[in-house]
Amino acid sequence: MYTEDVKVGRAVSRRYRNRRIGEFLRELDMTEGRSTGIPKILKELRANGSSAPLFETDDDRLAFVIHLPRHPLAIDKASSTAQVTGDVTEPVAKLLRVLTGAMSRRQIRESLGLTGEEHFRVACLKSALEIGLIEMTLPDKPKSRAQRYRLTRLGQRWLNDQSNAGRN
Repeated sequence: MYTEDVKVGRAVSRRYRNRRIGEFLRELDMTEGRSTGIPKILKELRANGSSAPLFETDDDRLAFVIHLPRHPLAIDKASSTAQVTGDVTEPVAKLLRVLTGAMSRRQIRESLGLTGEEHFRVACLKSALEIGLIEMTLPDKPKSRAQRYRLTRLGQRWLNDQSNAGRN
C-alpha cells in the first residue's frame, strides 16, 4: 500500500501532474526534486525526537496530506511555565536546583543527599528527562560511564521563573 511506503520514506508518484510547475518551483528553490522531501522529513523528525507524522492520500494519489505533530518541547513562552509547573514534582524541582553544568548521576545523587539509586533514577532523573527539563550530554549512549546531565533551556526557564516568583 502506498501509505505504508511513504511511512518508511518511499514516496513515488504514479504520475506527475504538471512538470512545468515542478521545474519552476525547483528553479525558485522551493522544491528539492522528486521524492526527496518525505525521507528528509522522516529523518529530521527522528533526529529531534518528534513523533512520527501521519500520511493520508486517496487511491489515485491525487491528494496528499501530512500531519506533523508538534514536538512536546515546542511550547510557546506564555504557556511553558504553566505547562511545566503542573508536571514538576518536588524531587524533580530539587534536582533542577542542584544541577550545575554537566553532572554525572552520582554527583547529582550526592548533591541531593540520596543513597537509593532506583528511587533517584525513577523519581528524579527519568521524570526530569521525560518532561524535557534536563538532557543527556551523550543521548546516543544513555548507559555510558561518561554520561552527564544538564539543564535544557526549558529547565533553566523553569528555574528562573521559580526564582522570580520567590522574589515577589
